[in-house]
Amino acid sequence: MINKICKGIDGVQDWFGYITAMLIFPMTAIIIYEVFMRYIFNRPTSWGFELTTYIYGMHFMLGLGYTLLYNGHVRVEVFLTLLSRRKQKIISVLCHLILLLPVFSLFCYASWSYAWTSVVRLEKSWTSWAPPLYPFKLLMALGFLMFVIQGVSSLLKEIQALRELK
Repeated sequence: MINKICKGIDGVQDWFGYITAMLIFPMTAIIIYEVFMRYIFNRPTSWGFELTTYIYGMHFMLGLGYTLLYNGHVRVEVFLTLLSRRKQKIISVLCHLILLLPVFSLFCYASWSYAWTSVVRLEKSWTSWAPPLYPFKLLMALGFLMFVIQGVSSLLKEIQALRELK
């Protein structure tokens, strides 16, 4: 049962990560266009820099869970490597339960509240281009939600690995 849940979460996260990775293409195209317009025609756009910032933010936030799926987040394991495999798994389970899930659940809750306020106000950027900000804030909240869901999968896999070490 746990394996099915983890495989389901991991499969969705893998697909979601692939789609998120594709954001690099429009971002690169916009940067090339902006550089071209700025340095060749001396006519920079009013939207290029801001849009690339938003796309990069989406790329970063929506990639949180995918990075956790493949253990890509930075960890300091200087002391952890000195411990037995069992003690490493115990510490990992405790870190998931005490740090990762509670903290990022709060981030998730706060970001959804933040995004909802933006939607209700139909918030726009204060720049001359003035794009709506609520879609980006909703995607930020979605990124935290995907991270928390992946955190649950990661915790279940750590518990399963700990049980197998007995």
